[in-house]
Amino acid sequence: MKKNKLSSALAKAPTFIPGLDEILEGGLPQGRTTVIRGRSGSGKTILGLEFLYRGALAGEPGIFVGFEEPIEQLRQNAATLGWDLAGLEQENRLFLLGGHVKPDMLVSGDFSLKGLLAAVSGKSKDMGAKRVAIDALDVVLRLFETPQQVRNEMHVLNNWLRASGLTAIMTIRPINQGTVPSFDIFFDSMSDCVISLTTQAVDQVSTQRLKVVKYRGSGFGRNEYPYVITPSGLHVAPISTVGLRHKPFGKKMSTGLKRLDSILDGGYFRASCVLLAGLPGTGKSLLASIFTDAACQRGEKVLYVGFEESEAAMIGNMLNAGVDLRPHAESGLLEFLTSMPEAMGAEEHLIRFMVRLNEFGPKHVVVDAISACERMGSKRASFEYLTRLLNNCKEQGVTVLMINQTSGSPEILEISGNGISSMVDTVVFLKYVKEQGETNRLLEVLKSRGSGHSNKQWEFIITHKGIQIKDIYMGTGEVLTGTARQIQEMKDAAEAQRVAAEIAAQELEIERLKTAMESETAHLRASLKKAEMDMDLLKLKQSQSIKSRTEIAAVRSRGAKTRRLHSGPKPL
Repeated sequence: MKKNKLSSALAKAPTFIPGLDEILEGGLPQGRTTVIRGRSGSGKTILGLEFLYRGALAGEPGIFVGFEEPIEQLRQNAATLGWDLAGLEQENRLFLLGGHVKPDMLVSGDFSLKGLLAAVSGKSKDMGAKRVAIDALDVVLRLFETPQQVRNEMHVLNNWLRASGLTAIMTIRPINQGTVPSFDIFFDSMSDCVISLTTQAVDQVSTQRLKVVKYRGSGFGRNEYPYVITPSGLHVAPISTVGLRHKPFGKKMSTGLKRLDSILDGGYFRASCVLLAGLPGTGKSLLASIFTDAACQRGEKVLYVGFEESEAAMIGNMLNAGVDLRPHAESGLLEFLTSMPEAMGAEEHLIRFMVRLNEFGPKHVVVDAISACERMGSKRASFEYLTRLLNNCKEQGVTVLMINQTSGSPEILEISGNGISSMVDTVVFLKYVKEQGETNRLLEVLKSRGSGHSNKQWEFIITHKGIQIKDIYMGTGEVLTGTARQIQEMKDAAEAQRVAAEIAAQELEIERLKTAMESETAHLRASLKKAEMDMDLLKLKQSQSIKSRTEIAAVRSRGAKTRRLHSGPKPL
């Protein structure tokens, strides 16, 4: 009979630590032991305690056994992360036990883990515990004089853990080579899951990495993952488990400038990545602030990530250019996340951003400027930070507006400067043009994926009311700007006036000719009329003359006939 996959799957206890359960494909092995190893300051104690704290909040009581840090100090440190351990203790959902051992007990041979484990067992039954964390066990084991004593106590512990049914975490520091050779090996062999925490400095920037070394009966993320200790606890960035789950573009939205909307055939796509690139002072941040202002006016949240200016400086500079972001910051629609790139490693920057992104829930993110990200440690660190940031935003359907300060000529520069150009959907390039002894600004759209756009270069000016994009003005094969444009406009205006004068003179000549033609036509019509009248008169005279001659001939004919009748016949 074929086994049901669900019934054979390993039961897991979620850690509820952001990012870690994704790497562990659900959590730690339930009812089994996990070893967390790392040097001092790597966060072992915090991981173990957070596993218990968040488990208790989720309904799984837990017990913490610490061999190094005093319990009261542990409570105080946890309070700085916002964890109310005392409250959970009062509700019997959490129990903190200090396992400090006096050196004289070891010398006399009176100490064994059995008594401590028996106490933990009793408390576990009393509170219905599901989880246990044993912190810094290596502190005690190092006090035993012989390897045999160490192995005996470890066997006792291993047997107790197996019988307890508790999901257990043990934290240890790596042993120095040459002391107790089997120490680390035994811990790894007795556990079902081993997690290693390491801290290292790269280019003077500290980085922390988590790696799952072993996980019996389960798949897991096998790479190294950056993690940081945030103000609310541990946060792991499962950067190599991120898949291409980007949401498709949304509808277009306004850039905040009607002329730029027209140039981009309607504006920026929602859930896309827009890059504003150009040399210093070309207006990139101002263009981003105009977009931010427009988005907030639509009631949409914007998270502004700044690496070069403080929030106050940013708002003040934009105010001088006619863009007032103060009302949006006061209303809560706009939040700033600012820091110096050198202040922390790329991993901590990334996790800090992801935490704020998830808490604030913006529709749009502005990153100013990505060219500063290399100062986080290296070009590789910058690339990883930006690609993970973009992936995270695109998966959530968040629009990303990135600002990049370029250098070099446009023909040879890699426009993003960080190797992420292929991930950018729209590129608006701002540049200077020098002519007639002055410097002016041009804007052009180099790329707009999935959309039509203008292929022209547009002159724009920065005023106290923001950015004004001018109509295209062409010279002999090039766009004219500034004084050259003004000179050409004056020449064109003078030429237009000359042509207008010629047109007016020609219109007067046409009117004169029309008048002369009309006068001549009237004269000819009068002459024609007179000729026609003379012709009619002549015809009348002719007609009367013929009639008279006819009448005279008729009279003469009648007179001759009468005379013949009166005279009779002529004599023979």
